[in-house]
Amino acid sequence: MLTFTIRRLLFAIPTLLFIALAIFLLLELAPGDPMANVPLTVPDEVKEQMRRALGLNEPAPIRFLLWIRQFFWIEPLNVFDHLFGTTFAEGELRIISWQNRAPVFIAIAERIPQTLWVVGTAYVVAIAIAIPVGIYSAYKQYSVFDQAGTFVTMVGFSVPPFFSGVLVIVIFAVQLQWFPSIYDTRHVVTDWDSFVIQVRQMFLPVMVLALQITSQLSRFMRASMLDNLNQDYVRTARAKGLRERAVVLVHVLRNSMIPVVTVIALGIPSIFGGAIITEQVFKVNGIGQLLITAIQANDLPMVQTLTFIFAVLIVVFNLIADVLYGILDPRIRYD
Repeated sequence: MLTFTIRRLLFAIPTLLFIALAIFLLLELAPGDPMANVPLTVPDEVKEQMRRALGLNEPAPIRFLLWIRQFFWIEPLNVFDHLFGTTFAEGELRIISWQNRAPVFIAIAERIPQTLWVVGTAYVVAIAIAIPVGIYSAYKQYSVFDQAGTFVTMVGFSVPPFFSGVLVIVIFAVQLQWFPSIYDTRHVVTDWDSFVIQVRQMFLPVMVLALQITSQLSRFMRASMLDNLNQDYVRTARAKGLRERAVVLVHVLRNSMIPVVTVIALGIPSIFGGAIITEQVFKVNGIGQLLITAIQANDLPMVQTLTFIFAVLIVVFNLIADVLYGILDPRIRYD
């Protein structure tokens, strides 16, 4: 297992470099100029100075190599300096946003807590609901519970967030006035009352996201459980006199979790990426909204860095899912 993990880590390096190059070239070929938003009253020589300050006059290969060095070396050094009070990155040029002229990672660090509060909570709630529902639906196949669960998950997976989000706002925020329709990102939790306010404003976006994620995971869980419930080892375990609870929740569940782990692991990067549509509907000032505003402002360093962070997370959690396979099923060997 250790050999496999090291081999995958080494293979991930060229993979990430290729992804970084692809992202850089796609954004390089995209139309638009960051100087287009500068007022017409600004003289041309000032615009030229601004272009030099943003590094726009450098050749594309130089800008790509500079960005790679900043992402993998300068920014981690800044994090290390912040944590331990050192000065290793002092004087080094960081990745600067064209939109607000501030380091990109500072803006990302400011938005991540809001995204984790909403999207992270929705993901945890969805997993806690989807796995038991999928297990029971498979064990009680074609029962009333299974039929109702199938209908609800079909609706939840089919209805897009921009529709379900507006629908719950109309019902629960406008008509019933139980929950606020807009997420207040300035709210700080300091005591029990402020925590209750935070839960109330999180309820609607979490419900919309959890419904969609639960619908997907529960169907995977149900299908995987059904595949394993009819296997020979299940009949053998029952013939040996094992309790039904042990057969289902130990032997069948462990083997059924292998494909579900893949879905869960590949969905975790979306927590950090934010739910772009849901964040727009409920005005959550998170990573998803940051990406949208950066695209609208033609802020290439911000878009480039955010998309590459998502790619890094996908590669990392792919590796984690592969390692978990060996833990869940000892029959899987990597060497």
